[in-house]
Amino acid sequence: MGYDLEKKLVIAISSRALFNLEDENEIFENKGLDEYYKHQIEKEDEIIQKGTGFRLVKNLLKINEDFPEKQVEVIILSRNNAATSLRITKSIEKYELDIARSAWSGGSDISKYLKPFKVDLFLSANEIDVQNAINEGIAAARILPYQEDKDNYSNQVKIAFDGDAVLFSEESEIIYKTQGLEAFLEYEKKNATNALQSGPFAQLLRLISSLQDKYPEEQTPIRTALITARNSPAHERVIRTLSQWGVRLDESFFLGGVDKYEVVEAFGADIFFDDQDVHLESTSKRTPSAKVPYHDNSILKKL
Repeated sequence: MGYDLEKKLVIAISSRALFNLEDENEIFENKGLDEYYKHQIEKEDEIIQKGTGFRLVKNLLKINEDFPEKQVEVIILSRNNAATSLRITKSIEKYELDIARSAWSGGSDISKYLKPFKVDLFLSANEIDVQNAINEGIAAARILPYQEDKDNYSNQVKIAFDGDAVLFSEESEIIYKTQGLEAFLEYEKKNATNALQSGPFAQLLRLISSLQDKYPEEQTPIRTALITARNSPAHERVIRTLSQWGVRLDESFFLGGVDKYEVVEAFGADIFFDDQDVHLESTSKRTPSAKVPYHDNSILKKL
């Protein structure tokens, strides 16, 4: 019987999301593929600096220490080829990350391998790969550049989510953007008892919640937060939705237009997921952050 990924929380991450490979990416974009390959092979034994997704991966993998069988599986999915992968895998070994599985596509689209690997979350710096993953119905986000200035590891993984178009569907955000705030508030009051439809990250939240349920509440290694621009009275529908879903969110912040970045930083997020650049431009300077794109068929793509 093969190794069963169905029973794990599977995180797929690109090498550029796990490590800081921005200089190498600049070589690729300005000097071409051959120069990039040459650089990676020449630097094979030089450890790569930590990237935006490193802290999240490191803290998630610590969860496996609490169980006889792995609960979290991290897989490298990269556009590198096998030859240039050696520097990446050697860095993984030096950082003592328990990552055993990988796929190297040699420059081709890697999103087609997400379903075979049973991926629950895909993190990449490549906008096209992330967009393709979202179009396939997989929770995916584009990692934004972030420089970790200290080893910020704790006994808890902290994950923060925006609400509309991330945990929840685009339904309400479309009304807000096309009809304005008053129409949005009226719609939410009218539908306060009707659960919001699932967004691209709803299933991920459910999986995290089921993993949390394996621990006493005060000992959970994962802490989640909703950090949304909604406020009263639009918060009621959110609370009722989460209750109907039967999922747990440890902390909730209904900011009503207050800047998110200080709350995200105070929460201590290992990653913050949002769909809007206006929030991510500030959060990504202080906290690892990632942008959740809209599906290609979304009305929001055209607004």
